Amino acid sequence: MLKVDIIEHGTVVDHIKAGMGKKVLDILGIDEKSGNRVALVMNVPSQKMGKKDILKVEGILISKEKTDAIALVSPRATVDLVKDGKVVEKKQAELPGELQGTGKCPNPNCITAQEKTPGKFSLEGQKYRCGYCERVFKPEELV
Repeated sequence: MLKVDIIEHGTVVDHIKAGMGKKVLDILGIDEKSGNRVALVMNVPSQKMGKKDILKVEGILISKEKTDAIALVSPRATVDLVKDGKVVEKKQAELPGELQGTGKCPNPNCITAQEKTPGKFSLEGQKYRCGYCERVFKPEELV
């Protein structure tokens, strides 16, 4: 049986769509240079989802904006903020109505690709429209 230590101060991201844990790390800007203790458990059995990923990050409490950015790759994800070993806040990831600086337009002809301009997108139904080239994309295509 796999056992991951409890974190004292940090964030637990649960109910990540199986296989998307690495993308969540990218969204949070966490890599081997971060210096934080990180546990990513992939393809964990789940009654609700079949399989899921779980991420624990020591020392970082993620913002509502980052929580909602996670919804781009895993709309059912939950985020628990932990202090002194106890969950002090639980957030549900939700697709944000507007994205500024998060996500990249997949259109190679978009000005964001040509001039390295930060993306800006608006939610239309369950898809996002680029504020520059006006094309519409699925949320997971932006990360």
